[in-house]
Amino acid sequence: MREIENLKESILKEYPRLNKDSEFQFSCRKDAPCFNDCCGDVNIFLTPYDVLRLKQRLGISSGEFLAKYTISPFDENLKYPVLLLKMSDNEKKNCQFVSDDGCTVYEDRPWACRMYPLGMASPGKDNQELNEEFYFLLKESICKGFEYDKKWTVRKWLKDQGIDEYNANGESFKELTTHKFFIDGSNLPPEKIEMFFMVCYDLDKFRHFIFDSTFFDKFVVDDDTKSKIKSDDLELLKFGYNWLKFVLFGEKTMTINQEVVQAKKEEIRKRSESSSN
Repeated sequence: MREIENLKESILKEYPRLNKDSEFQFSCRKDAPCFNDCCGDVNIFLTPYDVLRLKQRLGISSGEFLAKYTISPFDENLKYPVLLLKMSDNEKKNCQFVSDDGCTVYEDRPWACRMYPLGMASPGKDNQELNEEFYFLLKESICKGFEYDKKWTVRKWLKDQGIDEYNANGESFKELTTHKFFIDGSNLPPEKIEMFFMVCYDLDKFRHFIFDSTFFDKFVVDDDTKSKIKSDDLELLKFGYNWLKFVLFGEKTMTINQEVVQAKKEEIRKRSESSSN
């Protein structure tokens, strides 16, 4: 992971910064000599929405997808769990979804794949003079796409690649990962790290957690929401983000059943009386 941190530092210090009206030329095409070469031995970080789209595309459960197609790197500096797309166990270490004809999940490919050759970065709050997000070009020697004269603006590329939908559905996840809790250097205990992972990446397990427990006895959830999250993965993910804000950061994003609150108070009162006698 240190290699990735070094790249981030290099991007912030050295890469030209692009805005949405900046122009570049690029074309990814099957007759390019590098076709498919960029899809191997590479770190592709997966967002929760990436996982949702891919597991639906493949028609498998989230647990199956995680086991077969992802790895979760361990790094003591990580504040929350992250996922990487697992490369094939061969010499080229190519993506498991790539065939000779290109990407087999192209319509549901991850955010990082859609963005390429663009990257997006934010200096963070420590860089007050340059604290806005910006775009940059990843010009790698392996890629010959820059040799073609098809011209783009950043704005047109984002629209053409369907980035807006991915950004919109990733905003809540971004709010979680950039929360003041993490910015201030706080760490999650193991049980909350597991909760974070389940909600964000293992949606089917999260659904079982909700519907096969006393969850709805403890929290007030209207029938319409229950119906949506029972069958709609995206609605469940949105619900999960609110649940995480409640359970991780103590935000008032969930409504506790007052009967449960009163029962808990009564239990505490009886324990107090019992210990004093």
